[in-house]
Amino acid sequence: MPGMNIDVCIDLICPWCYIGKRRLQRALGLRPALQAHLKWQPFMLNPTMPETGMDRKGYLLNKFGTESRVRRLLGALEVTGQSEEINFNFDTIENTPNTRNAHRLVRYADAFGQSEPVVEALFRAYFVEGQDIGDMGVLCAVGGSVGLVQKDLEGYLESSQDVAWVDQQNAITHQLGINGVPCYVINGEMALQGAQPAEVLARLLDAAAA
Repeated sequence: MPGMNIDVCIDLICPWCYIGKRRLQRALGLRPALQAHLKWQPFMLNPTMPETGMDRKGYLLNKFGTESRVRRLLGALEVTGQSEEINFNFDTIENTPNTRNAHRLVRYADAFGQSEPVVEALFRAYFVEGQDIGDMGVLCAVGGSVGLVQKDLEGYLESSQDVAWVDQQNAITHQLGINGVPCYVINGEMALQGAQPAEVLARLLDAAAA
């Protein structure tokens, strides 16, 4: 099978994006001959979120309306996550962060060939360990956990480098008509939104390869 470029549009506080990442990996495992090149593209569900984020409980109530609905949705996500070997630990999450700097970390890591491990580590830090991935210290620790030099990473995150790039990429994604994540864009031509089952993603890969 030929090489293939896959842009994966995600937000790092989206639980379906974590599930979608695992399902994409399983789909690629079903097509071992495919040479896939993944690019993790920023999508911000809350681009106007305060830099310090906001209380998680208040955020969920504002988004979904009632505590009972929030409990049902999170419960369903926990069950789905288990099928993908993700142990969602929503009760430990206290803050819904602004994800701009987390996306910058992924961008930075990409230059060192470490974007995928960083994406996985950010999802785990937030959804399993309840860490605030809007916090600079947490982001530096995540980068360090995959071998990035923390001093250099700290200098990058404290600068304004790539802030405009994240906002620009987020705007481009929306302009393309992508209004939900995860979204998989293959070779800039075929796209599929949602955390689709691995078998569905594998068929998309086949169609793109053909």
